[in-house]
Amino acid sequence: MTKTDAIARRVLGWKLNRWDRWFDYERGVFINDSEFQPVQNLLHAMLIVERLEKLGYTFTSNGENEALFNQYKGTGETLAEAITNAAYAIIENDSVVTSTSLWRKLS
Repeated sequence: MTKTDAIARRVLGWKLNRWDRWFDYERGVFINDSEFQPVQNLLHAMLIVERLEKLGYTFTSNGENEALFNQYKGTGETLAEAITNAAYAIIENDSVVTSTSLWRKLS
């Protein structure tokens, strides 16, 4: 599973519909791999920021290549890559993202 896949499933709550697309139950739409590229696209990365802020994380950044969600830090060549890396650090280290309390917070 790639970082993007893990973030789509665990942070955004999307379900894998096919090998190349997810389904967003909240909006009732399919999202193809090519339509969600948070490492390259800042607008896509900001979807991650919005969701994590709803979950209680505080986003800070130096505006260039570093992003933090509380104590979880990510760096990258671009801000979008840094956001993606920081979100993935949460997935790797914080049980909140993988627990059922996540779904209660999103409801």
